[in-house]
Amino acid sequence: MSGVDVITFGCRLNTYESEVMKAQAEKAGLNNAILVNTCAVTGEAVRQARQAIRRARRDNPHARIIVTGCAAQTEKETFAEMAEVDAVLGNEEKLASASYRSLPDFGVSAQEKLRVNDIMSVKATAPQMVRHIDGHVRAFIQVQNGCDHRCTFCIIPYGRGNSRSVPMGAVVDQARKLADSGYREIVLTGVDATSYGGDLPGAPTLGLLAKTLLKQLPDISRLRLSSIDSIEADAHLMDLIADEPRFMPHLHLSLQHGDDMILKRMKRRHSRADALRFIEDVRRLRPEMSFGADMIAGFPTETEEMFGNAVRLAEEADIAHLHVFPYSPRPGTPAARMPQLDRSLVKDRAARLRATGHRLHQSHLDGMVGTRQWLLVENNGLAHTENFALVAAPGLRPGELVPATITGHNGKHLDMQLTAAAAA
Repeated sequence: MSGVDVITFGCRLNTYESEVMKAQAEKAGLNNAILVNTCAVTGEAVRQARQAIRRARRDNPHARIIVTGCAAQTEKETFAEMAEVDAVLGNEEKLASASYRSLPDFGVSAQEKLRVNDIMSVKATAPQMVRHIDGHVRAFIQVQNGCDHRCTFCIIPYGRGNSRSVPMGAVVDQARKLADSGYREIVLTGVDATSYGGDLPGAPTLGLLAKTLLKQLPDISRLRLSSIDSIEADAHLMDLIADEPRFMPHLHLSLQHGDDMILKRMKRRHSRADALRFIEDVRRLRPEMSFGADMIAGFPTETEEMFGNAVRLAEEADIAHLHVFPYSPRPGTPAARMPQLDRSLVKDRAARLRATGHRLHQSHLDGMVGTRQWLLVENNGLAHTENFALVAAPGLRPGELVPATITGHNGKHLDMQLTAAAAA
């Protein structure tokens, strides 16, 4: 191989940062290299990263393999001790071209491979200018990094550090460059995006940032948020939901569970009632709003009744896109020291919660048949509606915004017939 290839795991923020890494590595003159941007959310994510590294070495025996990302930050020795790995960079180091110019030579010890600082000492997030997101027709912009909360199941704050925000002016500049490059949809990303602005002068909010972007940049056709914590939603965000058609009617919520006792043991800041109230308020302002959510099955001490409350929350909230995670103990987190459930029970509950999510998704697709939608065409023969449902769109040019009538679905994605723009 030649050049720089990137293997990305995890969230949309990692997708964005992989573009920054590739650009910085190429700027440093790196060649014949594979960058592996890891995720630490679950033990399975770490296992998959290790597997990908071994496969990359088999397929590219002479390439330099550099591992970074959240798992590299939290489990640096694990990756440094792999014979296939030539260097390990921390989450801060991976974004600087100097890191790629000072890599150790082949055959060094595990300790010499490490370029990982104390992420908790990082106090600011520098804006990273990206004009192109490879393979995507939607552009991601990092507005925030890190997290000040300490959910008992989560290792991510130790991989990302404390919350820090990108100044609003820098976000606007980045969005303007991406819009000028032809991107019709912008997605604002962060580790805890709704905490945006608390560390900036004047403490602007995520909602105010989104309002400002849409006001100053009329060329942005669609704006999304990657994920939010509903308890932090501000008045500006609610205004956008109610009044701004370019703000897309889809929100992905960090719910995690539907039982109040489990939510307390997770150290979440919302209750079951808080979550349902937020969803009800949003749907009153924007009836077509659809919701996605992350939920964990099999958390320590979870009884069958508690699990049932999680299932019922998904049903009562009518979650169209349910992302289910079987609980995975992460060393160093409080939940890993709590009484654990049998792994077979965890897997069983995750499967049952996924079945609920599948049923809710089918109902959501059923409800869209016969509606008129504007579709953003992706690179893979599919498109997304404004409320983030997938639509088969063969033969259409990626990046196009096209009007269509939904004619049916196959259980996974919608079918459509193109309509005249004036009729849509």
